[in-house]
Amino acid sequence: MKQGSEGHLAVRNTRYGLISLAAIAATGALVAAPASAAPLWPGGPELPGVPSAVMPQPVPGDLPTAPGASSPLPPANFTAPNITPGDGDNVGVAQPIIINFKEPVSDHAAAEKSIRITSTNKVDGHFYWRGDSQVRWRPEEFWPSGSKVTVEGGGTKTAFEIGDEFIATADDATHQIVVTRNGEVVRTMPTSMGKTGHETPNGTYIVSERNRKMIMDSSTYGVPTTAPEGYKLEVEYATRMSNSGIFVHAAPWSVAQQGYSNTSHGCLNVSTEDAKWYMDNVKKGDPVVVKNTKGGTLSTSDGWGDWN
Repeated sequence: MKQGSEGHLAVRNTRYGLISLAAIAATGALVAAPASAAPLWPGGPELPGVPSAVMPQPVPGDLPTAPGASSPLPPANFTAPNITPGDGDNVGVAQPIIINFKEPVSDHAAAEKSIRITSTNKVDGHFYWRGDSQVRWRPEEFWPSGSKVTVEGGGTKTAFEIGDEFIATADDATHQIVVTRNGEVVRTMPTSMGKTGHETPNGTYIVSERNRKMIMDSSTYGVPTTAPEGYKLEVEYATRMSNSGIFVHAAPWSVAQQGYSNTSHGCLNVSTEDAKWYMDNVKKGDPVVVKNTKGGTLSTSDGWGDWN
């Protein structure tokens, strides 16, 4: 079962620079990454044993002249943006960095140069744009658990931490969802996914919200509630996986099919007990990997299809 679309943004990937973040050991409470950590952009200090950030097109004068000094950020061509994750957040390993600008930005390259992302663990990643008012950045692979990350640009600065690696893998070949925490299986949940005509797309989804109760209404995506395939009902323990309305949620009406066949409109139906456990343990930014369905692949324009 799925709820209606919240609007799709076309992805325009104008620039994919592979960029390296240096690893610096860090302990204690979540704080901004140390100044000695090599930033994503526009370069970093040359410290013993710490590689500086790799820049696709280094700009003369960007790198600091004194060992251990932070390179200044070029002037931003935008006003203070909104940055997700927020300051102090603890998020999952699939969480992208999302920067929303108050006005459209025409010079994407200049905007990227005025953004600095610093991590205490080394990763490679890239920027990608969704229209002219939003840029995102994500690592090439999932964030290392425990990474402390800072993002700054245009007068806005945020520091957040990557929590435990908590991954749910839904396999349509077995009709099971296997959940791991830091590589260890912690729960297996029988599921019923999208039936014929409503097959759940394959791909890596990103958890974005949790709802104790919510109304699911087929009319929000064009199917009248009075139609044979229509519905409007309250569900419990609904964890959103996509903007198009795919959730992990309690479906006591399909417990007999869970683990055996597909009966939903695209959602991952599980028992009430499993749905509650999952919602209680999952966090924003945790990945849900769906595989072996006949539903194609989740679109990158779905809002949370960043990994596809």
